Amino acid sequence: IHSSCWTPAATMADPPHRSLPDEITIWEILVRLPPKSLLRCRAVCRAWRSATSARRFLLAHHALQPTLPLLYGFNFVGDEVQSLDIIPFHQRAGAGQLQLRPVARLEQDSDFHHLEACCDGLLVLSFRNTSVRDWRFAVCNPATRQYAPLPMAYGSGVEYSLLGMYPHIPTGDYRLLMYRASALMHGELVPAAAQDGSYIFTLGSGQPPMHIGFLDAEVLTYTFGSLLFRGSLHWRPPGNMIMVFDTTTELFRQMRAPVVLGHAKLFQMDEMLGMSGFNDGGTTIDIWMAQDYERGVWACKYRVEFSVADLTLRFGKFDGSSWVVAVPWDGDVLLLVNFGEWLLHVDIGGKLVATFHRKGLGPANLQLKQTLVQHTFFPTLEGYVANSAPFI
Repeated sequence: IHSSCWTPAATMADPPHRSLPDEITIWEILVRLPPKSLLRCRAVCRAWRSATSARRFLLAHHALQPTLPLLYGFNFVGDEVQSLDIIPFHQRAGAGQLQLRPVARLEQDSDFHHLEACCDGLLVLSFRNTSVRDWRFAVCNPATRQYAPLPMAYGSGVEYSLLGMYPHIPTGDYRLLMYRASALMHGELVPAAAQDGSYIFTLGSGQPPMHIGFLDAEVLTYTFGSLLFRGSLHWRPPGNMIMVFDTTTELFRQMRAPVVLGHAKLFQMDEMLGMSGFNDGGTTIDIWMAQDYERGVWACKYRVEFSVADLTLRFGKFDGSSWVVAVPWDGDVLLLVNFGEWLLHVDIGGKLVATFHRKGLGPANLQLKQTLVQHTFFPTLEGYVANSAPFI
């Protein structure tokens, strides 16, 4: 029994020499718990609740949380989507079936949510609001069950596309990098109130997105999303270059990239930048690692080959909508393959390790590191809710 939670009964059951000092209980045990378990422990006593609510503790707790590949899972009733599960992928040793437990579930009533970006435990989602018939963005924290729509839309005259999310270290703000393009309406270009190009939107600032130019960023809207690595956002557009956005100076640059097969996606393994290339035939995946990040020197670490014909026979049709995501795992790389209504875990030898059958399940090409840190921008956003709809 913790000394700060002393009761006579507890003292009788547990002699004083068996109690643990605060330094060990709080900073060695509680700080390592998953968010849901930590929240339950706050109910034990006021001392634990106070200690584990302090910002210093919450930052330390976030730093010790694992960074896990993120999956999305749509839940159906008949052919209608009823909700969206946000699922960190965690393969337990010796498990032949994937154990998938959502950290949050969002209702899909009038709004239809999609995962777009993730940063420090915060998620940006796009959703279609059927009442106004356009697409919008929202930010949420699945661990604290906070949610707020953002004052930007796309598909209604002026289109905003999300390029990435990042912490701006000099100010402590969280920012979204957007691309704005005037849309066509009735065959004519809609006049824009501001220039097209790249924009920065600061969460909680109360200010509209700030124009920074760089029209060439339009190509980034056709990639598989951004990767935040070494304080910069990275994208892999078609070609042999990687586009990089320094989140401190907020300037773009380029770096060399290998010529890879077909569809290329970026990932991080330990302190190295990685890239996977998946050929159109669906038979080969190349895994490249940046041996020298500054000089743009790459080496092909693995070539994974597997039989699409055999997998199709067992799991159904593989088509252009199928996803293959390379993710770091225990010092190496594993592959998550979205195959028909199956999610497959394939190792670097092409061996099928585990399977999960579920309609509407797939890898999001994002990674989640959960946080209970409170952010001041949430209450400033119109429509902000906590522990309420759309959370279920």
